[in-house]
Amino acid sequence: MLLAQAGRGVGRLGGLVLDENDQPIVGAKVVMSFIQEAAGGLKLEATTNKKGEWSFIGLGSGKWSLMASADGYAPYTQEVTVSQLEKNPRLIIKLKKASTGMSIIEDESSLKLLDEGNEFFKDGKYDAALALYQEFLEKNPAAYQVLLNIGDCYREKGEIDKAMQIYQEVIEKAKDDRAMGVSMKAKALAAMGLVYLKQNNLEEATKYFKQSVDTAPQDEVVAFNVAEVCFNNQQLDEAQKYYELASKIKPDWPDPILKLGYVFLNKNDIPRAIEYFEKFLKLEPQDSPRVALVQQILQAIKK
Repeated sequence: MLLAQAGRGVGRLGGLVLDENDQPIVGAKVVMSFIQEAAGGLKLEATTNKKGEWSFIGLGSGKWSLMASADGYAPYTQEVTVSQLEKNPRLIIKLKKASTGMSIIEDESSLKLLDEGNEFFKDGKYDAALALYQEFLEKNPAAYQVLLNIGDCYREKGEIDKAMQIYQEVIEKAKDDRAMGVSMKAKALAAMGLVYLKQNNLEEATKYFKQSVDTAPQDEVVAFNVAEVCFNNQQLDEAQKYYELASKIKPDWPDPILKLGYVFLNKNDIPRAIEYFEKFLKLEPQDSPRVALVQQILQAIKK
């Protein structure tokens, strides 16, 4: 079966896990999960040696989610693209000491609550998701990050004031979080922007999106996520602006380039759509499944 093989191949990826002083972290756990649509849930784990080194072999081409964690440190997550045809760059991961306001969750029961809550939220069962997120928070009161999920539930239920109150609570708690505070504040501000966007209040939404990006001006993921919110709500001009910002921060990242192609396709600006799709093909590994799709799009719009 093809699904059973999804994520498997001959690709290799490795690197180092270091602390903030560039010293190796021994025994850190590195987990890679294949996130392409046909992934089949493939997940691989490795542990760093005395030099902080880790490596994987037998990887398939495409997008992978990478997470590194170690006792006493804030977990690190990143999306990486693996190629089987070219040598993949060595990744240097730096972990920051966990602040007192942050909890690293390791027990399976708590993680199960989060996973089940996420599934309910995805299915639009917001009351059920909310109950699980709140149970998780009761068991892990220092893990304030789940408040963002709770706020999202209230937003989707139409309880806007409650959602905004929760997002503001995230911002307040983020002030004491040295490891993830900036990122969490940016996410909460973007969530507030989405509230206003859903109310068709573009002026207020733009204000909060700008604050989100200004909070983490060198974080291309923040800019990209804001762009995704705008694009999914058909605010194409705003989406274009933030995809362009993400691309400016990280020029060799193909994802915002691809999305700019879709933005201009939606605007019926075919020449610029072609420009960005062709630029994407130069950045994306040629064995990526997204290449074939973009080539089909180009073939269709060039007729």
